[in-house]
Amino acid sequence: MKTFVVLGGAGAMGRITVRDLAEFAPPADRIIIADYNLAKAKEMARSLKLDSRLGGNDKRIEAIFADVTKPKECAKKLKGAFIIINCVQYQFNLRIMEIALLAGAHYIDLGGLFHMTRKQLKLNARFKKKNLLAILGMGAAPGITNLLAWKASERLDRVNRVDILVAGTDKTNYDRQQVLPVSYSLKTILEEFSKPPAVFKNGRFGFLKPTSADGPHQFPQPIGQRTPMFTLHSEVATLPISLKPKGVREVAFRIAFDPVFTERVRLLCDLGFSQEKPVQLQGVKVAPIDVVNRLAMNQAAAKPMGPLKQFEVLRAVVKGTKNGHKTTITADCRTEGIPEWGLGTDVDTGCPPSIAALMIASGEIQTTGARPPETAVPADLFFKHLELRKMRVSVSIG
Repeated sequence: MKTFVVLGGAGAMGRITVRDLAEFAPPADRIIIADYNLAKAKEMARSLKLDSRLGGNDKRIEAIFADVTKPKECAKKLKGAFIIINCVQYQFNLRIMEIALLAGAHYIDLGGLFHMTRKQLKLNARFKKKNLLAILGMGAAPGITNLLAWKASERLDRVNRVDILVAGTDKTNYDRQQVLPVSYSLKTILEEFSKPPAVFKNGRFGFLKPTSADGPHQFPQPIGQRTPMFTLHSEVATLPISLKPKGVREVAFRIAFDPVFTERVRLLCDLGFSQEKPVQLQGVKVAPIDVVNRLAMNQAAAKPMGPLKQFEVLRAVVKGTKNGHKTTITADCRTEGIPEWGLGTDVDTGCPPSIAALMIASGEIQTTGARPPETAVPADLFFKHLELRKMRVSVSIG
């Protein structure tokens, strides 16, 4: 029996991770929804236990209170866990890695927005010493994108440039139109819009102006042509190191948000709502980014009026040489969600940490240390697990 702990398991991404574990974890295992919001975690556990798809009496799932700001107390509570999947805001990543080390558990998170990831890599020796694995950035992007880039690079003798691109569209009819339709933390999105994006160019790391672009890109239909912008992302922190033996010189990440959404987030940034430094307001100090994030997450939910009509593509375009000839390899992962779970394209973020955790448990992943996905996770095996969740991977020349 193995115990899977999902910290922040009642949150937007955590609940998808928990659902995936509930669908695919063996009957003898335990799934713990660990969250600061215990009431929400308990309600989620109750709902899953009664889910007819899971048999209507699933005793594997339980909810507990967890406060990651108290590492020793939290680690004591999680002692004996096989793995801790961190679905909490990335600013807590280092703290939760310490909790995992204290608890003697493997660790997975959803990314560290470049700078945090670079700090986390320094814990490599400590995880190796305890014969534990920490996979850093195992969602959609970073995560699947890293493995797409790795898979594409395997078809080349030398790698010159890696471009990671993400785009999606949602044509679903909803009962209401949210001002800012966000499925994960708006705080992270505001940081992506306001912090200088890292790039690896001419063999060196550098930074660009926030929301810089580099022209349009043709995505698969129904997305079509979009102009993706550079944002701060963890792929750029690890792929230059992982692909160094193949001579990589350039790595960049770009994402194409919905145009209307992009303009609204830019307006918030222009007004100062991406500011993390507290301001005085009626005698109380508040950080603008925390205020707007809370308001966005408290928006009334938009309910689908009919079937979900979402589509997202994660893409790695890798340029290099094969047998002395210039060659471009494009690797895509496409998803429209998992309708029978009632979930849209966010499954490409919420399912991967569960998949990786189950792969560690089954022995499909056997390495140790603090590693990025591309050096920890066997890409082909992982892609087979994605297929079971209606995420399709394709690799082509050009």
